[in-house]
Amino acid sequence: MIRDDIKAAQISAMKAGEKERLAAVRLILSKIKDRDIELRTEGDAKDDDAMVIEVLQKMVKQRRESIGMYEAGGRQELADAEKAELAVIEEFLPRQMDETETSAVIDAIIAETGAQEPKDMGKVMGLLKQRYGAELDMGKASAMTKAKLAG
Repeated sequence: MIRDDIKAAQISAMKAGEKERLAAVRLILSKIKDRDIELRTEGDAKDDDAMVIEVLQKMVKQRRESIGMYEAGGRQELADAEKAELAVIEEFLPRQMDETETSAVIDAIIAETGAQEPKDMGKVMGLLKQRYGAELDMGKASAMTKAKLAG
């Protein structure tokens, strides 16, 4: 389980005295615990790895947005700190598909669903998220799907 890997990384970072890594791992564990509490109150039982991946993907998205804003604002030191956190977070995510693999998967689902125009995008995106949600950057996949269905 991914959660166990994260806890093991916390222990190894403590033993190695890696303060920045330890802070990032603790932040990840904190976000996961927050999500656990939310799910407990909602009564939603979810697969643990799926929930952890969802939390990690949200954290990655937030870091990427922050990096862009910091760099645009000329705050490189803050952008570098976010990049360091991003690297630690991405260690625990499954390998992400590259652009070629993503394009092939989108083409296959478009063929399978018979999607031909932009209004069919929901069908395609639903299947993409269901089958490959952990391995895809859904923002990029959405843009690629839109381009394929519009063109």
